[in-house]
Amino acid sequence: MHMLERYVRFRAMKFGIFSRLTVNYLIVFSLLVASNAYAILKLRQFNAGTSHMLKVDVRILDYKKRLVDSVFSELLYERKYIITKDEALYHRFLSSKDDFRRQLAELSSIADTPAKTEALGRIKAYHERYESLVDAEVNHLQQNQSYSKKWYTEEKEKASNGILQESETLEGYSKEDVYDQMKRLNEFGNSARKLAIALSLAATLLGVSACFFITRSITRPLTAFAKKTREISVGIFKSDLRISSPPEVSDLTRAFNLMCDRLKAVDKMKLDFFSTMSHELRTPLTSIREGTSLLLEGVGGTIVEKQKRLLTILAVQTDRLIDLVNSVLDFSKMEAGMMTYAFEPGSISPLIEQTMMEMAPLVETKRIRFERKIDGEVPLVNMDVDRILQVLRNLMGNAIKFTPEGGRITIAARPAKGGLEVSVADTGPGISRENLTTIFEKFRSSDHTRGTGLGLAIVKHIVAAHGGRVWAESKPGEGSIFWLWLGS
Repeated sequence: MHMLERYVRFRAMKFGIFSRLTVNYLIVFSLLVASNAYAILKLRQFNAGTSHMLKVDVRILDYKKRLVDSVFSELLYERKYIITKDEALYHRFLSSKDDFRRQLAELSSIADTPAKTEALGRIKAYHERYESLVDAEVNHLQQNQSYSKKWYTEEKEKASNGILQESETLEGYSKEDVYDQMKRLNEFGNSARKLAIALSLAATLLGVSACFFITRSITRPLTAFAKKTREISVGIFKSDLRISSPPEVSDLTRAFNLMCDRLKAVDKMKLDFFSTMSHELRTPLTSIREGTSLLLEGVGGTIVEKQKRLLTILAVQTDRLIDLVNSVLDFSKMEAGMMTYAFEPGSISPLIEQTMMEMAPLVETKRIRFERKIDGEVPLVNMDVDRILQVLRNLMGNAIKFTPEGGRITIAARPAKGGLEVSVADTGPGISRENLTTIFEKFRSSDHTRGTGLGLAIVKHIVAAHGGRVWAESKPGEGSIFWLWLGS
């Protein structure tokens, strides 16, 4: 009887200790469960927010770029059709119009805010206005009816500008949503990290050393995500986040890296292009040129006259390729907005004199008369001297190239319209009327193949960067005049 009572008391005492330990462990376990549940909730919020950005805002930015490309294609083919009345160009215009509608439909299907929907509605209205104007003008052309071409041009320009402006507005909405979403994700990460740390301290105070390691395995990815979120919020898009577990964190890591890759895609394309052009073309061509020069100098041994002629031809063609590569690189930089300019007030007169002096040997070889006319006091203009020299060299070089022996080239400068007007006139074969507006486009040339099609395009970009404009006047068989206007 005494033994049974002692056993019951022992079991009761043992159960009491176990209960206290159980309560203690349950508290620790509850803290761990709460910590894990909260972390998973926040991670899911991270994942949901990132997935939303990828499915909506990043796609909107992508479709917006395609939409703008379609608009530019429509404008290009429509303007060419109005000039040439080529049905093939009109069909390309219709194809670009279908592409625009398809991109707009895709954008409308993923727009997630009233502001974006309203912007898309305005884009649609502007585009419908533009379509109606084009249809009306095409109808006039096909019916050989007279109409106000200037009015149609102005109205179409208003509509297209409206499309582009609303596209930029839509892009701004998407970028603002991305920023707000990243800010919210950053706040989620910070709050989750703080709570996890607090729970780990509480568990440590209760004597469970393992809780520290478990909590740390949760706080590490949260800290990494919080840091990465801060980097993205200031515009650093490196896809270098490497967290392999747990699965939710791994999915979120892939989503983060994918988002960063999308956001830096444009910069990567630019860097890839310049790297390829620099290392794959210019360097070996320079080596070939230097090697050819050494062979012509007799470094590799005596060469016969026939070999010398061949090496001379190779040297000339290599220089030509290097010039072409440099032109492509310059033009690519200009299109990408990466060309730098050093503007300062200066006079155009010494630049004209310098260019004429540089061109003198070519002029003398073809027995061309080189004239300079400067009317009145030439005003100072704000310009980049090296780039304006490049413009003058391109224009004068073209004039010399297409002026026959015994011809005449006239370079003139005069004050005009609050600035400076420069002209380069030649007595060459001239340019047909339909080509006068296209010779300034890249890889386009006139009837008589004025260069590679990049020189005049570079001229147009440089002049535009100076706030000026360039144009040409010509009639076949009567020579050409290239005009350049710069503001003072």
